[in-house]
Amino acid sequence: MLKRKRFIFVGLIIIVAAGYLGFVGFQSAATYYYTVSELTGQESPAYGQTIRVNGWVAPGSVEQEPGSLTLRFTISEGNQSLPVIHQGVVPDAFKVGNEVVVEGYIDQNGILQSNNIIAKCASKYVPER
Repeated sequence: MLKRKRFIFVGLIIIVAAGYLGFVGFQSAATYYYTVSELTGQESPAYGQTIRVNGWVAPGSVEQEPGSLTLRFTISEGNQSLPVIHQGVVPDAFKVGNEVVVEGYIDQNGILQSNNIIAKCASKYVPER
């Protein structure tokens, strides 16, 4: 009888520990992102904190610096826009007019300093005609 109680007790501890680790892992992986209008509408945006911002690449705003991996562009949503400076490789699906999620921080000048771009793809495949 004592062995069975010990087995049940140890099993419960393992289940609780696994549940806790799963919860903590999910919390750190689940990152909320702002839209451009949500971020620009805040009175005190999170300067210096890592955030994700969702928007569309504004037409005529993409500028690639020759010989470097620095890309300047603007993401927009409706009437709101946010300038972005990205350092690094850009995904193939990054195009003017496409929806993107940009990860980085906002500096004192109000520019999003990006270290990661996630280009959203169309959710449905449409073959060329």
